[in-house]
Amino acid sequence: MYQVVGAKKSRTMRVLWTLEELGQPYDHFPENPRSDTVKRLNPSGKVPILMDDDVPITDSTAIVTYLADKHGALTHKPGTLARAHQDSLTQMVLDELDAVLWTAAKHSFILPEEHRKPEIKDGLRWQWANSLNHLAERIEGPFLTGDMMTIADIICAHCLNWGTSIRFEVTPEPVRDFQKRMRDRPALQRLMA
Repeated sequence: MYQVVGAKKSRTMRVLWTLEELGQPYDHFPENPRSDTVKRLNPSGKVPILMDDDVPITDSTAIVTYLADKHGALTHKPGTLARAHQDSLTQMVLDELDAVLWTAAKHSFILPEEHRKPEIKDGLRWQWANSLNHLAERIEGPFLTGDMMTIADIICAHCLNWGTSIRFEVTPEPVRDFQKRMRDRPALQRLMA
């Protein structure tokens, strides 16, 4: 059985959601970043951590990719054009959405107060809106790559929900519709209950 270490209100949600979609059993240990337990498993002190056969795997994208590949679901076959497209969308989401949200978080509560620049958030909101317009053009169906849900959808929906929670607007209609479809997923509903 997998063990997932990390508080749900973090990128750990991506791992939990993936496991729920895959129907895989797991134990969840909601540790906060930099706790002694987390630092013992990941010297950087970051979550999430997936334990598989007592081996820690870190970084949410690496973890969900590992799980999808291992279980042959939520991903296109490696070495195919469909997988390249999926990976392209995953990287776009990480570079243009996740990075913006992480920068906003750092300047809100992570960096020491004397290093925070609250005024940066206006530029981040502009970048967020611009990136969502590009994302809207790339959505190919009910899911990002068409008719098949992949880990790119989980990562993207997590970012959209994170953005919404910190008042970064999701305005393009195709993106809002995608976010709603993902929020309605039974696997996510089980996690949120």
